Amino acid sequence: MKFKKSLAMFAGVLAVAGCGNDGDSNGDQANGGDGDKVTLDVWAMGEEGNALGSFVEAFENEHDNIEVNVQAIPWDNAHDNLLTAVASGNGPDVLQLGTTWVAEFAGAGAFLDLSEYADEYDVISNDDFFEGALDTTVYDDGVYGVPWYVDTRVLFYRTDILAEHGFSEPPQDWDEMLEVSRELADRGDGMYGYDIDQNDQLVPPIFAWQNGWEFNEEEAEENFADPAFREAMAYYHTFFDEELVQVTEGVPIEQGFEEGSKPMFSSGPWMVNILRDSAPDIDGDWDVTMLPGSERNASAIGGSHLSVFAETEHVEESLEFITYMSQPETQVEWFKETNALPARQSAWDDEELQEDEKLAVFGDQLEEAVAPPVLSQWENVAQDLLSSLERINRGGADLDEELDDFQQNSARRLN
Repeated sequence: MKFKKSLAMFAGVLAVAGCGNDGDSNGDQANGGDGDKVTLDVWAMGEEGNALGSFVEAFENEHDNIEVNVQAIPWDNAHDNLLTAVASGNGPDVLQLGTTWVAEFAGAGAFLDLSEYADEYDVISNDDFFEGALDTTVYDDGVYGVPWYVDTRVLFYRTDILAEHGFSEPPQDWDEMLEVSRELADRGDGMYGYDIDQNDQLVPPIFAWQNGWEFNEEEAEENFADPAFREAMAYYHTFFDEELVQVTEGVPIEQGFEEGSKPMFSSGPWMVNILRDSAPDIDGDWDVTMLPGSERNASAIGGSHLSVFAETEHVEESLEFITYMSQPETQVEWFKETNALPARQSAWDDEELQEDEKLAVFGDQLEEAVAPPVLSQWENVAQDLLSSLERINRGGADLDEELDDFQQNSARRLN
């Protein structure tokens, strides 16, 4: 089975769960003696758990036989809480699951395979969801979640600074990206063309996807011998070798972007409002565009899914709740409440999303967003790659030798 690569994010991305088999199955005590009412437990991450309140109320108004109990789980505790739930078998009904955790917990039997319910619930594997988001719900031919919201990375750039140096448009491909970065880095000491987050596991794979690389699970570590992958890592290194990016951490990117020392960087949708709020002086002097590529303008896809705990006694009610949260109109309202981007493509027809030109770019980028391999070892492999690139970029290690070592280390993890 072939998986495309992506990040994530974001990134970024975790779990929701509640206690679905803890004695509430008859509903009598929890619901004032109403034996027909089911209590559905849901865990959501941090502020997202708090934001679910009004949506739960609307859902309960349409499903008077279901009461939803949301527990907000701190992000720092989510992984341990889910491990405990799996070990005890006393877990949630519904859980918010980050894309990078699917393989680990699906492989441990923590979640219900939803593929057998696809005929009854059309949100399962619905092709209205972005392809990259659907890719991350699949593990070992089973389906272990329904995309809830998504994020991706685009290029942020200072329109005024680029124009001052003769660039009326942002870079469209790798060659133009280097040309613009070199010109902007030549402005003097402390000036750079681009900014690369060296701690972000998604960045190196994004460069590889942009060069036409795809990860084939059956080829394991041989994927990293692919010329498309090696060429992408060499291109990544060029930005450090020519000092087009700052090797040390430096000032926060919001400050560097506002000051102009770092006039281009890649980031997600959350950064739009951060810049609007924190850097009003450059309002009108910056914009976003799809990431430039070689073979394709690829980016990574992140976000969260809604999954069903394997031990739940309330499968039907869980899927009813997930169906409600996954409707296009609900996802639009969730975006308006939380700024989390809809996972369903049809939701992007919403007027507010279409009228905001910057957010519309994220919708375009999501069509070219790639998911990371759904493998339990992937995060360790991705961290190994970051360590190798750090030795190349900061320590002067030979690129080919270091990537050969990385490939050998990957063999131990993937086989």
